Amino acid sequence: MKPGAALIVGGGVGGIAVALTLSGLGWHCRVLERRPEVSEAGAGIQIGPNGMRILRRLGVAQALRPLAGIPQSIRIREGTSGSDLAELPLGDWIDRRHGAPYWTAHRADLHAALMSQLVQRANIEIVYGFDVSRIVTTGDGVTVVATDQRSYQGDILIGADGINSTIRRLEFGSFELIPTGQVAARAVVANDTAATQAFGAHVGVWLAAGAHVVHYPVRGGSEIALVVVTQDAVACEGWNTAVDACAVLAKVKGLAPALRALLQRAISWRQWSLVTAPHSTAWSHGRTTLIGDATQSIMPFLAQGAVMALEDADALGHALDTRSDLAAALQTYETARRARKLRVQAAAARNGRIYHLRGPLAAARNFTLRNVPGARLMTSYDWLYGYRT
Repeated sequence: MKPGAALIVGGGVGGIAVALTLSGLGWHCRVLERRPEVSEAGAGIQIGPNGMRILRRLGVAQALRPLAGIPQSIRIREGTSGSDLAELPLGDWIDRRHGAPYWTAHRADLHAALMSQLVQRANIEIVYGFDVSRIVTTGDGVTVVATDQRSYQGDILIGADGINSTIRRLEFGSFELIPTGQVAARAVVANDTAATQAFGAHVGVWLAAGAHVVHYPVRGGSEIALVVVTQDAVACEGWNTAVDACAVLAKVKGLAPALRALLQRAISWRQWSLVTAPHSTAWSHGRTTLIGDATQSIMPFLAQGAVMALEDADALGHALDTRSDLAAALQTYETARRARKLRVQAAAARNGRIYHLRGPLAAARNFTLRNVPGARLMTSYDWLYGYRT
């Protein structure tokens, strides 16, 4: 398809990735961000080989490398005793197997690396403080109008504006976010002692009844990102709600002393409620399409949320580059992504259930983890990490 002008609503990881992808194909991209400035909230992010291949193609991996963590394994432990259950290989093993590494990073560092490429592209413009209120589609283009009546026209509109997507609501109808009864809290601590360095070389997953903890290195290994997920019927608003450290520690008081000592080092915690949203029956029509969380919600128990947005951006670029008709390209993109994202969504939800098992079911899980070689467990995810658009 002959390159045109793309309007991209949302300046997060997915929005910047799709702008870089399309600009490389000759499109002029205008990123419309509701916030008044660049601000990528969040603590840590895991990027499997399926995401790293895309970051390499976008020229982002080199900028991210000094700030990335490169864990050597995923180490799974029983949460209360701290005993080892399994160790799944990463490092050179996964790089050789899938042709790309497994990195961990602070989300803000990934966003900054993406932005470092964006500012070098003459055919990308980013507009801040643009809050979409209306979409007008005609035969020769699509126009978005902001609440302050500013407007821009393009050949295609891409909603990359997250689970609360305005573009999804305006174009595909309202939807209700459904609380899962789980709350996640996140923090970052310095990796500056012998005790913390024991945690900073790998991705750690601690499993307990109704709770689990994940940690991994960020900022080039100088810090450790922490995530605590617990059952909690009380929902909290937003992604960045402050929570008292004592409240977080009280939820994990039965976990292993070494893990609690690590968690106690965190001073500033932020929390958010985990929610699900109905899978969109369609996310492309006319000149409009969606990517990332705007299409569906994926629970964080497979560490694939942001990577799915990267895959979406890559697949959309491929469809627009290889099809001559806009509507056909958007349908090709959606068809190519739907089954993949449903599978990832289901696998992440299944992991969440497995993590929080109790009683005999937890014992059966632990027995399996202890007795199946880690490399074999990891190869069961070849479908995930080996994926190519």
